[in-house]
Amino acid sequence: MVKVALWGTLRQHADGQAEVEVQAANFKQLLDELATRYPGLKPQIKRGVSVAIDGKVYREAWFTPISPDSQVVLMPYMVGG
Repeated sequence: MVKVALWGTLRQHADGQAEVEVQAANFKQLLDELATRYPGLKPQIKRGVSVAIDGKVYREAWFTPISPDSQVVLMPYMVGG
């Protein structure tokens, strides 16, 4: 299982939880599992999210591996300058 910290407004779509655990070996599996377990997250995931894995931020690196001891933070995708 991977512990995932939910950042900002994403928490409200996961029953207010700041951290959840899911079974995932890569970024895509993580998003798929989160969308299944927390349907409220699905629209935000479709709009775009970023994930920080051990301090490095990814946006669409679908097959980036995640280990059970990785530090994972899910964030809404941000744009701007």
